[in-house]
Amino acid sequence: MSKQAKIKKAIYSGTFDPITNGHMDIIRRASNIFDEVVIAIAKSKSKQPMFSHDKRVELVKVATKDMENIKVIGFNTLLVDLASKLEIHTIIRGLRAVSDFEFELQMGYANASINKNIDTIYLMPTLENAFVSSTIVREIIRFKGKYTHLIPKEVNECI
Repeated sequence: MSKQAKIKKAIYSGTFDPITNGHMDIIRRASNIFDEVVIAIAKSKSKQPMFSHDKRVELVKVATKDMENIKVIGFNTLLVDLASKLEIHTIIRGLRAVSDFEFELQMGYANASINKNIDTIYLMPTLENAFVSSTIVREIIRFKGKYTHLIPKEVNECI
């Protein structure tokens, strides 16, 4: 395959517990940059997710169903190993605030130390979505507050 015909692929991972409008913002931006974006939902038992792994995969599939260049998978390995297996060399990460940057920078360096062929690209959500996180949404859900404006409409119907 010539360099011109090469498909540009990226992977965007997380627990997506649940997927939020902030995640969707990053997914849309990534889908405009890359030919294919794999959304990889981590099993992540250590985070004690509110929703099961299967449910989180289902919610992301529902939220991205109209996006042609998005593929959704679940995983339970190191992200760099999954990326290598899928022949993906770019990891997408979202940054909401300075506090995110320090952690994400360390993860990017750790991933690069494991696989030198992996690059990490950091995307920022719009200002409207900068405060939205799964943690905030889960807290609002737990206390039966109003959260529907923070997650995709299609996901609201599934929760």
